[in-house]
Amino acid sequence: MLQNFADEFPQSEDIIYLNHAGVGPWPKRTTDTIKAFADENLKLGATHYPAWMKIEQELRNNLKTLINAPSADDIALLKNTSEALSVVAYGIDWHNGDNIVTSNEEFPSNRVVWESLHDQGVELREADLHCHATPEDSLFALVDNKTRMITISAVQFASGLRVDLECIGQFCKEHDILFCVDAIQHIGAFPIDVQAIQADFVMADGHKWMLGPEGLALLYVHPDKREQLKLHQFGWHMVEHAHDFSIRNWEPAHSARRFECGSPNMLGIFGLNASVSLLLEVGMENIERIIIKNTQYLIDKINNNNNLELFSSARKNQLSGIVIFRHKQRDSEEVYKQLMDSGVICAPRGGGIRFSPHFYITTQQLDQALGYFT
Repeated sequence: MLQNFADEFPQSEDIIYLNHAGVGPWPKRTTDTIKAFADENLKLGATHYPAWMKIEQELRNNLKTLINAPSADDIALLKNTSEALSVVAYGIDWHNGDNIVTSNEEFPSNRVVWESLHDQGVELREADLHCHATPEDSLFALVDNKTRMITISAVQFASGLRVDLECIGQFCKEHDILFCVDAIQHIGAFPIDVQAIQADFVMADGHKWMLGPEGLALLYVHPDKREQLKLHQFGWHMVEHAHDFSIRNWEPAHSARRFECGSPNMLGIFGLNASVSLLLEVGMENIERIIIKNTQYLIDKINNNNNLELFSSARKNQLSGIVIFRHKQRDSEEVYKQLMDSGVICAPRGGGIRFSPHFYITTQQLDQALGYFT
């Protein structure tokens, strides 16, 4: 069955694409959908806008399925992960002396926004995820009776460390702490169940493992928390009766659309919907299985190469689609440039080289990429 999806990735034969943790390439169906959308705009403009709105709702439904949200009404479509995090950070009624617990490995999106709350008397505490028996214990050790939130990346961008979201969610539930998950390096690579992990907020851009275009992200807000977030962006699209322009006594939408202030990114919606449809057809369990297999394959090969040093965790429960390593005798920037010049598309991260293969990447391609280190 999986072989049937090989045609979705007719990439140039002179590259091996190992940078899905950066920006993922579009599948063929996504490219075809966007071309058709552009052609329709060329010839007909917005004549069929009501049909476009059906695609928008279809995307919400598909994202609901992808993350097992209780309802499509729990999904907001925003510009990016940073905007989603800002909606949450500045929607909460913070009190002087509150603190937020996170890690010291976060991508700037999940650090800068919380640091900006310093003027409101909110402290950001950054855990070293390696100073206790588990990364989760390292987070919990910084929690006290003033902790309002734990915010964490499901997978760390510069190490590939995957945390136990269910464990953290249960801890937050037991201690009445908000739980926020930056899932940009997780959704599309691994199954996620926002109800099982008991998350209050989950956000992710669509342009990495979801294989969609940049400029569109999902924000999940637990229905109990939705109306507790103070709104700071307003416009026609965030009101309850968005398409009745004659209403003067407006109210915010009761759904997560209340966080979408203006016109939707229809181009991005068409593209991301096509990409998500592929993920759902392949099946997230199948995708997870292959990504873990590829990750383990890379780790074994790296550990068996005397010239290479693995930076990522090799623990089974912490594996992700990200593998960080370095050449022991050569500068990582120099190695990165050579790899890119040779068509191995990767990234310099965490003091080494980051490989992040998706499910359609073969072990033969991984062997070829690692062949530059023999």
